Amino acid sequence: VDPTNSAFVEAGTPAVALLRDGFAVASISYRLSQVAKFPAQINDCKGAVRFLRANATKYDLDPNAFGAWGSSAGGHLVALMGTSGDANDLEGDVGGNVGVSSRVQAVCDFFGPTDFLAMKGLPSTIQHMSADSPESQLLGASVAEAPDRAKLASPVTYVSKDDPPFLIVHGDKDRLVPYQQSELLHAALTKAGVASELHIVKGAGHGRFRDPAVPKKVRAFFLKTLKGTAPA
Repeated sequence: VDPTNSAFVEAGTPAVALLRDGFAVASISYRLSQVAKFPAQINDCKGAVRFLRANATKYDLDPNAFGAWGSSAGGHLVALMGTSGDANDLEGDVGGNVGVSSRVQAVCDFFGPTDFLAMKGLPSTIQHMSADSPESQLLGASVAEAPDRAKLASPVTYVSKDDPPFLIVHGDKDRLVPYQQSELLHAALTKAGVASELHIVKGAGHGRFRDPAVPKKVRAFFLKTLKGTAPA
């Protein structure tokens, strides 16, 4: 879970509400681009999942039912966690537990970048291909000048038929991460035969959704994918 998510924050992280349904919630910290460049961020996330799975008995967790939820930069990382379960090059050794799976069984992506190379020409207040864009800062090089690195950091690169189910939510007035990025990921997942739902929030910008359907969809999604039940 990305702790910077501004949507539905009531107590620390929006996922806290899922405690009522018997879920355990862990908020993952990861190194920002000012501290370390990609793939440090996904290495941190995968290391956290390996730690939790390795200690599932200790913390009373179901090792076969891990979900990931994040927004914006966190949305990018949870999407990457979901699609790169078989990408050993992104695994890293953060936290140890090498050999323990870092796969997740469900992904809820709120308005995360999904294809860095497809940012050009989309409506945005950010020049995503420039050297000072958030994506370029993450890579340590301009997206335009380092297309290979940009591809490695893009969740769409790793989409395959064994990816977990996705719920993707994006505002159609987002001027930081254009909603077309979520459309691209949804299309790639669907083409690969992966269960994916894309919910576009009309009139919404970069988060701060006021659509009452969104929290209901998130709850129903995790109940279905991780517990095999429907909301009461």
